[in-house]
Amino acid sequence: MFTLDASMRCPYCEKKQYLTTKSRRRSSLCGFVPPLTLLLPIIFDASSLTTIIILIGSSLLMIGIWPFFIELSNQEEPLW
Repeated sequence: MFTLDASMRCPYCEKKQYLTTKSRRRSSLCGFVPPLTLLLPIIFDASSLTTIIILIGSSLLMIGIWPFFIELSNQEEPLW
């Protein structure tokens, strides 16, 4: 998730698998959700404790659902 290399090794066949373009776009959008929670105190006048709890919760949620966004292919696809 945090590397520039879009390939992963299959644990069964040991061949390289690549993230599809659609999967790379979806996973990049997931990275924007937790930082957006830092805007809560500005927009909704939320307390710092509430902001920290929501930041941790949204980060854990994104990490938890990220594996369901992954689609793999045998060939590397261009980003555009």
